[in-house]
Amino acid sequence: MSEEKALNVGPSAIDIAYERLGDPKNPPVLLLMGGGAQLTDWPDGFCTALVDHGLHVIQFDSRDSGRSTHFHDAPAPDLQAALAGDFTSASYTLSDMAADTVGLLQALGLDSAHLVGASLGGMVAQTIAIEHPRRVRSLTSMMATTGDRRVGQPRFAALAGIGAPPPDRQGYIDWRVRAFRTTGSPGFPYDEEAAAERAGRAYDRGHDLTGMLRQSVATLASGDRTSALRSVRVPTLVIHGTDDVMCDTSGGRATAAAVPGAELLLVEGMGHSLPREVWPAITARIAALVRRAEAGG
Repeated sequence: MSEEKALNVGPSAIDIAYERLGDPKNPPVLLLMGGGAQLTDWPDGFCTALVDHGLHVIQFDSRDSGRSTHFHDAPAPDLQAALAGDFTSASYTLSDMAADTVGLLQALGLDSAHLVGASLGGMVAQTIAIEHPRRVRSLTSMMATTGDRRVGQPRFAALAGIGAPPPDRQGYIDWRVRAFRTTGSPGFPYDEEAAAERAGRAYDRGHDLTGMLRQSVATLASGDRTSALRSVRVPTLVIHGTDDVMCDTSGGRATAAAVPGAELLLVEGMGHSLPREVWPAITARIAALVRRAEAGG
């Protein structure tokens, strides 16, 4: 299906751009992408594999990304202050982003869905499972952490040379290709052409560095979910790469330890990306989780 837009979604009455793939009669799987990322950042082949497993895939731009509502009039986000514990520049929290997502489900006529979140999207998915449990059939949290600052931290030494993206299109594409090489999956070949193509699409659809910073501050301001995650009762799968420099593997381990009965899948050589070599195994595990949840297990 082609890209569509839902208007006046959720308590914040924002607009959300989304795309649906596969048969709407199949179990709905909602994909939540990471900070500053867009629906186009989900690899096409990954989404196709989920559809081939008999799933109805919905991907969308969260607030402050892509073609969804951007909060341009919000106060300037101060990431350094937030890292030091001052959250006064936060325009919203993960709870607001969770409410957006529930609003999208309502707009699509869905009472609930299976959630698959990556990075910040994984943290939003966790928040939905905590705060809106009846909306969640199963939870897959990838490349994410619990909000406990003692786990899941970036390896700042590895990220030190990335810097900020240039404002021009080609400069942004070149920067993102370099950045994704640093944060990607060292155990697998790097598809530079695919990375450049997705970067160009992201720039054209609505690249917003300040929006990404607002999302980052929201993540920090939302605090530690460890205790609350113990209330999650839906079938849960936690996926993490062993070579993730953006979110240390300890974040995935802590998430799996917090959610009762959660499965933990550690992928050797995977970083903060989804290389095509892991699509068959990961999509098969997600599909198995969905089937188990649909069967009431």
